[in-house]
Amino acid sequence: MKTFSQLKRLMLIINPVSGRRTSLRFLPDIINIFAQKDYAVTVFPTAKRGDATDFARYYGSEFDLIVCIGGDGTLNEVITGIVNGGCQTPLGYIPSGSTNDFAACHGISSDMLTAAHDIVSGKPKSIDIGKFGDQYFSYVAAFGAFSWLSYTTPQNLKNALGHTAYLLDAVKDLPKIKAHHLRLDFGDFSCEGDYIFGAVCNSTSVAGTITLPKTVVDTDDGKFEVLLVHEPRTIIDFQGIILGVLTQDYSSPFLDFFQASELKITAPKKLDWSLDGERGSGAESHKIENLPGRLTLIC
Repeated sequence: MKTFSQLKRLMLIINPVSGRRTSLRFLPDIINIFAQKDYAVTVFPTAKRGDATDFARYYGSEFDLIVCIGGDGTLNEVITGIVNGGCQTPLGYIPSGSTNDFAACHGISSDMLTAAHDIVSGKPKSIDIGKFGDQYFSYVAAFGAFSWLSYTTPQNLKNALGHTAYLLDAVKDLPKIKAHHLRLDFGDFSCEGDYIFGAVCNSTSVAGTITLPKTVVDTDDGKFEVLLVHEPRTIIDFQGIILGVLTQDYSSPFLDFFQASELKITAPKKLDWSLDGERGSGAESHKIENLPGRLTLIC
């Protein structure tokens, strides 16, 4: 048996109330999986928003591996702490949230015990991180419509009708969609218009509903994929937008899709943004930067 000084140190940050609150039930088995691979595990349970950021920021560098158990919001907090603390410790992720876009993009199992086994047997890879003003995101900064679709569409309707179910649910909620006037500057190019949705992505999955082509998305290329949806004029236009987004057909004149490493965005001050599912601060001007290869992910 190895002495304590010979063991590798693992920081386990867990949000016990994420998703369906199943993480605590699997916690002993997860710890045992790591212990069998010579990790001494220290558990850091979160009690309030911001705890995961503080744990990773102030203590992350003292460990050989950080593992996050939680949803996309908890993961966002951990990554924010890693970046703010100048920490270079590799990160493993065990998803326990409701949507888990980040896990879907990186092929991380939704089964918690499988995800733990994959961490101890996996290999490190570098991935880009987004900077949104003084905040960070791992896979998306977004505003506007569509984000509610995966949560409000009844599961039995999804199973029976597939994409049509989302279309019907989206058309039903058309009256609550509002357009926002934005200008985006990137490199020598710019675009300006009235948009009902926009996403700056580093993922193949957004909100569990919108998927981007795997042939285009590279999470370590120093570039974001940017999707903008113009304000439709009619319900027929809106139906075409929904189908285009859900089927990855961006030929519609109401859809803009391009790549950029850095963007400057002029937007309404009170416009709400979502950073990995968490609220981002509103401002009239935003600078979004790609931090190439800033995070080492074990998967």
